[in-house]
Amino acid sequence: MVDYTNTPPKPAVPVWAWVVGGLVVLLCLCAGVGGVGYYVWRAQQKDTQAVAPTGTWQQQLAGIDGVRDYLTEGPLSQDHAQGGVVYPQQPPIGGQHNGTWQNCSGTVYDEPIASERAVHSLEHGAVWITYRPGIGDDDARTLAEKVSGRDYLMLSPFPGQDAPISLQAWGYQLKVDSADDPRIDFFVNAARQNAGPEIGAPCSGGTRQTGELPPAGTAA
Repeated sequence: MVDYTNTPPKPAVPVWAWVVGGLVVLLCLCAGVGGVGYYVWRAQQKDTQAVAPTGTWQQQLAGIDGVRDYLTEGPLSQDHAQGGVVYPQQPPIGGQHNGTWQNCSGTVYDEPIASERAVHSLEHGAVWITYRPGIGDDDARTLAEKVSGRDYLMLSPFPGQDAPISLQAWGYQLKVDSADDPRIDFFVNAARQNAGPEIGAPCSGGTRQTGELPPAGTAA
């Protein structure tokens, strides 16, 4: 027989080992829950946004999640104005504007442009994509690729806007967080050369000048 009476006791596991082990398990659980949550969110995004809406261009815009239709609040002024205009939306989506439109023939601007001239371009049927300065290089590059060389599109930074990326057509606006959001293409395809009240008016031949307009009564 084996005599167990003199077998030395096993050494106790140090408290610190239990603490470290518990933390490792907790971190693994958190990572797993976070990963599952992310993929569920991505799946929901794809389910709700991956299919382009159909119908007339108005129906398509109405079918895009997040699009704001300001025309339901009444018609927008098409009057020309001298100097700066105070717009209720930032970036603006229509209203009084400068007599000169901003060139919108697939033009990518590295500096902010005058809202009053951009709104004139919207009147001609353009879509104006703006981004908040400081967005990632990948997003900025993706937006430029979407716009460059495509008539009735223009891109510019817009300091102070409340979303990373915003899309404007005459009377309509969509704000998104990423340049990869499929709603950008849905919005452009629906509104471009459709939403403006002066469809057929040119986008080429406008000014490429950047910066704000001088006050009325001063030299441009």
